[in-house]
Amino acid sequence: MTDTTQASVLRPVAVAERHRSLDILRGLGVMGILAVNAVGFAQPMSVYLSPELSPHPLVGAEGGAWWVVQTFFHYKFVTLFSMLFGVSILLVGGERADKPRGALLRRRLFWLLVIGLIHGLVIWFGDILLLYACTGFIVMLMRSWSPRRLFIVGLTIIVLGSVLAVAPFLALEHAPLEIQKQVAAQMSPPGSDVDVPTAIAAVRSGLGPAMMQNLQQWAILQSASLIVFIWRTGALMLLGMALFKTGFLTGKARTSVYLALIALGAAGLAWSGWENAAKLASGFAKPEALGRYQLAYEFMTLPITLGYASLAILLIRSQAISRALTPLARLGQMAFTNYLTQSIIMTTIFWGGRGLGLFGQLDRIQLWGCVIAIWALQLAWSPLWLSRFRMGPLEWVWRRLSYGKDLTRAG
Repeated sequence: MTDTTQASVLRPVAVAERHRSLDILRGLGVMGILAVNAVGFAQPMSVYLSPELSPHPLVGAEGGAWWVVQTFFHYKFVTLFSMLFGVSILLVGGERADKPRGALLRRRLFWLLVIGLIHGLVIWFGDILLLYACTGFIVMLMRSWSPRRLFIVGLTIIVLGSVLAVAPFLALEHAPLEIQKQVAAQMSPPGSDVDVPTAIAAVRSGLGPAMMQNLQQWAILQSASLIVFIWRTGALMLLGMALFKTGFLTGKARTSVYLALIALGAAGLAWSGWENAAKLASGFAKPEALGRYQLAYEFMTLPITLGYASLAILLIRSQAISRALTPLARLGQMAFTNYLTQSIIMTTIFWGGRGLGLFGQLDRIQLWGCVIAIWALQLAWSPLWLSRFRMGPLEWVWRRLSYGKDLTRAG
């Protein structure tokens, strides 16, 4: 292959070649991720993992706000985003036989790893880019698999992981009461032993203590991610590749397929809503019943996510609705920039030393105000930026590092 041929291949996707459905789904993914992450920005990680530790009791509207996020958002949109990242691996890297594009993909993943490290260590511990980069280096080896093989391997990993996650808790329900108490006393999410008031005071007190808290939480989260979450994340990327290869994510599947998934997703939402209401009613005080209260989370998250995607794809088929979703598509085109700027904005609001120092002060209802304001801001600035430039500013940085040439201007 000549240098000229390679140059024609190794370029970002042109505007006319973009899949509108993928951009809109990316936009939904970024917006939904913020709704879930908001508590992680505003409270210690222990509160995110164990809501009963919140300084704002989960009663009344506060409990309702937790229920809405857990039922409609929690893990649904990061699931969507993980599948779409699998699609991007395929679009950038092409088939494994394409050596130049494979080299480009490796460079992109390397720089994503670097950016993820900077994001997690300097800006916010809840970074997912490092996990995506590490997982991507594995998943890229499977991008030439057939859709059938991708489906089988991806679904097998997800189902097996879910079974292994809930089986011990289901077994615990039938164990003697003394054993239940012993296990319950030993059960605690990583970082849940952190004293919440002390952690809040530290983050509010100044930049140094806030950075130290961030570093501690980053180490806990990333160690868990690279040991545990990498399997499910990789499986979701494989499913994303399969769904793209079959045409599902670009609107080429039969309408009946989308309608069936919407119905299944609605049933999953109903189950998830009941499950989260049960957790809330119990005050999260029954660890021996966690298996029963985790079934919808483990087994219905993917169907709910596919239901969301199916509904969006059917709406996109209507030209009028599709035009109305243009700001969302532009937000999705700048997903990388918008994801990282969410972290910058939120830590500026909540950290002491470099922001307003509101850490631990806002309840979940007030956090929704922050989330909606950032949604509106990003839906406004993304079309404005892309009316002049070909890509978002941080997309340009990432791609300049990967391609080694100026890709800034539109046209």
